[in-house]
Amino acid sequence: MNSDTMTTPTDADDRETLLSVSNLRTSFYTDKEVIRAVDGVDFEIRAGETVGIVGESGSGKSVTARSIMGLVESPGRIEPDSSIQYRGNELTTNSESEWQDIRGGDIAMVFQDPLTSLNPVYTVGNQIKEALRLHQNLRGSEATKEATRLLQEVGIPDAPRRLREYPHQFSGGMRQRAVIAMALACDPSVLICDEPTTALDVTIQAQILELLDKIQEEEGIGIMFITHDMGVIAEVSDRVNVMYAGEFVESAPVEDLFENPKHPYTQGLLESIPSKNAGKRRLDTIEGEVPTPTDDPTYCRFAPRCPKAFDECEVVHPESVQVQSDVDHSAACLLYPDEQSTEERVTTHQAAGDDAAETGESQ
Repeated sequence: MNSDTMTTPTDADDRETLLSVSNLRTSFYTDKEVIRAVDGVDFEIRAGETVGIVGESGSGKSVTARSIMGLVESPGRIEPDSSIQYRGNELTTNSESEWQDIRGGDIAMVFQDPLTSLNPVYTVGNQIKEALRLHQNLRGSEATKEATRLLQEVGIPDAPRRLREYPHQFSGGMRQRAVIAMALACDPSVLICDEPTTALDVTIQAQILELLDKIQEEEGIGIMFITHDMGVIAEVSDRVNVMYAGEFVESAPVEDLFENPKHPYTQGLLESIPSKNAGKRRLDTIEGEVPTPTDDPTYCRFAPRCPKAFDECEVVHPESVQVQSDVDHSAACLLYPDEQSTEERVTTHQAAGDDAAETGESQ
């Protein structure tokens, strides 16, 4: 996670790649249209690294997470040319039983609302011990001992008594801690956190973020952190992917993204952070809403809301291009590469799109 002792990019490159996502496309087929909820995203998560995905509601963040977990249900499906690899093993071709072996044991997920993960009719202890039985083959007193240790690890006091209580007897913050304990019971290498602090007050939110940081430091797990809160992203992430209408529009190390945002959408998100814009009487906003992507990406999906859009944005789809020479910072916008003329930039993006289309057809 992002901290004073955060590793350098070179250090991160030396770490094992746990999860590699390439050209992930997840679509929902309805009677009237095809919704392209996730439309060609690429990223990696290394051991001990936190990769953030940020964007407004409806951008495709949660569908990305559910795709990685194999939890996309009909009428949704992961398209055939997508790739999700865990430690080099392809997951998109898994059977349901193979997904179950990966899900929880290798890749675990913490949801926004802990009540969706906790069964109200079973004690918290029973639910943690069930995870231990399934993924670590622990039973009886061994499972109870380990469940107690996990609750203590996530900062829940009087853990032996709490094991016997039901979810409704826990506060919101304690329930989220219990869900994290359940995830850790599976001993995962990758932890996906889908807006785990959104429903919590700022004090509890800070405690949960500190807990995740501690767990990562001790266990070396890779974390994918999803949120719409740029302030949280700044605190937790090593690298950030900005998502809009199913696509990543900018990707950069967290410091570079905040110090030198390139995409107009990223700039708009940052202008909406109160702490970053102290003294302003009125925060800037991005007019309009995130569209539901139903068409082929033959134009810039952000163009209708973009203050910097020009005519070509309506007819040319921007491809991801490097925007800084010294760091791995890319943006999908016709404003870049900024050393080129407008005509040259449009040609660059058209050529990149043609190459991508040819590569897809040849696969």
